[in-house]
Amino acid sequence: MARCHLHKFGGSSLADADCYRRVAHILLTHGHSDDLVVVSAAGKSTNFLYKLLELSATNQLWQEELQTLISFQQNLIEQLLSNEQARSLRERLSTDQSQLISLLSLSTLNDYQSNQVVSFGERWSARLLAALLRESGVAASDVDARTLLIADEAAVPQIRLQDSRARVQALTEAHPNERLIITGFICANERGDTLLLGRNGSDFSATLIASLADIERVTIWTDVEGVFNADPNKINDAKLLSSLSLAEANRLAHLGSPVLHNRTLQPLFDTKVSLAVRSSYASHTDFTLIAPKSSSASAPVVTNLTSVALFNLELKSNVKQFIALLDEAGLSPLAYWELGQDRVELTVTLENQKQVLALLEANSETLGVNDIKVTTDLGLVALVSADANLYRRGFARLLSRNARPLFNDGMSLVTLVPQSQVNLLTQKVHRRCAGPRKRIGVLLLGVGNIGEAWVELFASAQAALNKELEASVELVGLLSSKKALISDDGIELDGWKSAFESAATPWQYDTLFDELHQLECDEVIALDISASADLTLQYPEFFARGIHVVSANKLAGSGPLPFYLELKQQLDNRRLFWRYNASCGAGLPVQHALNDLHNSGDSIEAVGGIFSGTLCWLFENFDAKKPFSELVLEAKGLGITEPDPRDDLSGRDMQRKLLILAREIGFEIELDDIELKSLVPAELAELSLEQFLARIHELDADMQQQFVTAAEQEKVLRYVASLDNVNGKLKAEVGIQWVDNSHPYANLTPGDNVFVIRSEFYQDNPLIIRGPGAGRLVTAAAVQSDLAHICRDLLQE
Repeated sequence: MARCHLHKFGGSSLADADCYRRVAHILLTHGHSDDLVVVSAAGKSTNFLYKLLELSATNQLWQEELQTLISFQQNLIEQLLSNEQARSLRERLSTDQSQLISLLSLSTLNDYQSNQVVSFGERWSARLLAALLRESGVAASDVDARTLLIADEAAVPQIRLQDSRARVQALTEAHPNERLIITGFICANERGDTLLLGRNGSDFSATLIASLADIERVTIWTDVEGVFNADPNKINDAKLLSSLSLAEANRLAHLGSPVLHNRTLQPLFDTKVSLAVRSSYASHTDFTLIAPKSSSASAPVVTNLTSVALFNLELKSNVKQFIALLDEAGLSPLAYWELGQDRVELTVTLENQKQVLALLEANSETLGVNDIKVTTDLGLVALVSADANLYRRGFARLLSRNARPLFNDGMSLVTLVPQSQVNLLTQKVHRRCAGPRKRIGVLLLGVGNIGEAWVELFASAQAALNKELEASVELVGLLSSKKALISDDGIELDGWKSAFESAATPWQYDTLFDELHQLECDEVIALDISASADLTLQYPEFFARGIHVVSANKLAGSGPLPFYLELKQQLDNRRLFWRYNASCGAGLPVQHALNDLHNSGDSIEAVGGIFSGTLCWLFENFDAKKPFSELVLEAKGLGITEPDPRDDLSGRDMQRKLLILAREIGFEIELDDIELKSLVPAELAELSLEQFLARIHELDADMQQQFVTAAEQEKVLRYVASLDNVNGKLKAEVGIQWVDNSHPYANLTPGDNVFVIRSEFYQDNPLIIRGPGAGRLVTAAAVQSDLAHICRDLLQE
């Protein structure tokens, strides 16, 4: 039966006697009797051995340092083993000490001898851990990897896979039901000379041996819990990843992950071996599993390198062939950019800088490489995910002008920035792309006709909006004038009506605000689709509690000036947003246009128009062939007017809309500063609806006379709102005007609104915006547009 598990323990996991006991406990509780184990040198032993070589090479005293290292090993033996086991290891350690003295006493050491000195660290670890396991009553043997892994010499030893596989499988067959503790980091050439596997060599030993032994799982036990979606030492809310595809892990390792090394992962390709990264200090906690084949992307990971080498060069050959040459040499760039005019930039680690430069110079004629420039003053920030394309827009929005454009290889997004900006950009990218998705709760105030239309629109737009924003925008509350439903779990859009009918309860403002405060939302946006004056008076409290507002309700924007200014002041005091485009013109981009003109440096001199679909319909259809009153009653029957037509005929609604626009332009005026010429005579204004309808014919004589007189002058009647800033003096009024047949007000589709804006830039040919200015769908669309704008503003860094 094939062995199923290989464990690898690094130097930090074997730093002292307690660490060894912890490792033995892990092997006894998390493993099997036939597990393979690969170990690094204990603690800082390898550093000590390199220091001894340095002291010897420079003719300095090394004996005291050697004695310190031997004493460290002796203390481990004494603390961990009983007399019999300890005596055997002490004798072998004494022999090793003699060998080291002989080697270090040589006037010069060749590479093989130096490698032999360094190899003692791993050999001591394997020997001690095997003895400790035997003392615990289980079968265990230490194995020198130089007897297993045979390699051809190169800058990094190249393992002879066929020979090494045969040796590994022969070993495992010869030791069934026995734990084999194998040295990491070292191998041998065909003559038996010691070779070193380089940086992170023990991790490479582990995955290599696992692949040769057909092991199902490798666990690298280290001093961290696994792979995080950012460096937890730099990002406070970095999260442990439960899984990662091998391709993602490989790209992350290539970009400088402190936990994974690119070479460690290579033996796992084209195998069924999975790799777990776990903490030997907390073996009970969650960990990261790297699967050899995974159809789904992991959560995105943000990583960085504080300094990289950037090559800028002229390249006459094909860029893909050029990159392929680097790949074949094991010097794949971290990212590259084609700049045009035969120039290319590529970035590599500082570790590979000299080798890349040498390769470029050696192949300059073949590749057509000239004018090589190298800088090292930039750092790298990258995001790794099999779904990297999903995060491209969010990442790109964070880049300043001195950042390199995003390099996208389908598995990662990479940029370079000045070194001083690396940490800040890393934090921003993590927060935007890899951190918890910002949750924005939406509270719908008004569940009538327009509210229902908005829910339908939001249901169709939600998925695309969430994808664009890389956030979660959810409906969390529904309010009518009498009942409320607040749900922190979100309200299903398909069944919102039945949910509201069955679960909504009576509400008051105090309890409503308390419930909103309890929501687990990063932001809350209230959509006021009511016509409630009482609700408008609560806007200061909404803002005080950090709740943003979208208003289709006109009453706040056209309320008393001190109240309006107080609201604006609250917005200035903190990062709050209030948008109310739907309150004037419904879906027509009137306020957008005014703001754009202001932002362009234009000066708005006049705004006018027909802001009522009802009054537009009446005057477009009024031709004096039938009395004006009959036309009003016809419109009432068609549902075009309000239930009480005087609400339209009074012009008060247009007066409020003009006030909203005046304030948006910058005029601090009250409603009464706008002269209102109502179509309803004073003697009819205070009557009951029934009495008014009985006397509505009293409107006809004046309207008939005005129509005839205007027609004689080739003019038509229109009910118009106008605001003019003439020499710094403001004139604002709402009432009937006689306009030329060619005027923009004269030829509208019945029911339309029209807005005419004259400014310094638009003098003789004013800016005209026309279209439906009312209706459930266009009003709902305006509310949705304002909601999306606020969401985008909230997500801006």
